[in-house]
Amino acid sequence: MSRVVVFNDFGGPEQQELIDRPAPEPAAGQIAIRVVAAGVNPVDWKIRQGFLGHEWALPAPMGREASGVVTAIGAGVEDFAIDDEVLGEVAPGHGAFAEHTVLRADKTVAKPEEISFADAATIPVAGATAYDVTHQIELEAGQTLLILGAGGGVGRMAAQVGKVHKFTVLGVASKSKKDLVESSGAIFVESGEGVADRVAAAAPDGVDLVVDLVGGDALRAVAPLAKDPSHVLTTADPDTARELGGAVVERTEEALEKITGVIQYGLVDPTVTARYSLDDAQQAIAAVESGHTTGKVVIEP
Repeated sequence: MSRVVVFNDFGGPEQQELIDRPAPEPAAGQIAIRVVAAGVNPVDWKIRQGFLGHEWALPAPMGREASGVVTAIGAGVEDFAIDDEVLGEVAPGHGAFAEHTVLRADKTVAKPEEISFADAATIPVAGATAYDVTHQIELEAGQTLLILGAGGGVGRMAAQVGKVHKFTVLGVASKSKKDLVESSGAIFVESGEGVADRVAAAAPDGVDLVVDLVGGDALRAVAPLAKDPSHVLTTADPDTARELGGAVVERTEEALEKITGVIQYGLVDPTVTARYSLDDAQQAIAAVESGHTTGKVVIEP
């Protein structure tokens, strides 16, 4: 048997439960792993709430990204072997907040020795998203990148990628995250009322790319500062972004391998700031759902 966190119906945290069930077996194109660490992301509670549709079969396992050790290999998989250390996205119908799970082989890469399991668990979703948001629209060195939600896991990694490319990075976050944002190499801009004026003061000629990880009023406030409305990208609020002339971030095949290499060579630090046991997974999810976390939260079964 293997423990896994599921939600039994769409709704709030009260729907979550840690249950026992048989360890999952990989289908064709999949690999099974013993989970060593799992990254917690806003998408996890948004799926539970039903914000991303109601297609999930209930009870639905939670968690989208994990690192661990390969225990079984599905048909057609040739790139991995038993006992390999890997990181990847979970396969449909499976969850990362578990003792054992199943990954998509085409969304999995080998874990470099230089990367800890905890850091590796933040790469498949958060790290790859950070890569995609900074590469979908190509900027040149010296151009200005504005990140809404720069104190979270994706935002902080995106800021570091921006610095690697020598962009001028402005990071919008709450005052409590000032030190964390500045440690990523970004110029801190406090969120909240008046944020547009503060961004305009920091970038008087406008912004070349807006990366939105927050949505809503925060996005509406700063989107007009983009020199080109189509250079507003969101992971959080597709409807508002499109209304303002922007677009949704597109996930790419190469992002996982690319960002893993960048992290392997120490150019980006995933910044894991909180670690929870599987028994405390409810608290880990609640911390991310509160919106007040800094850096990345992981669960270690």
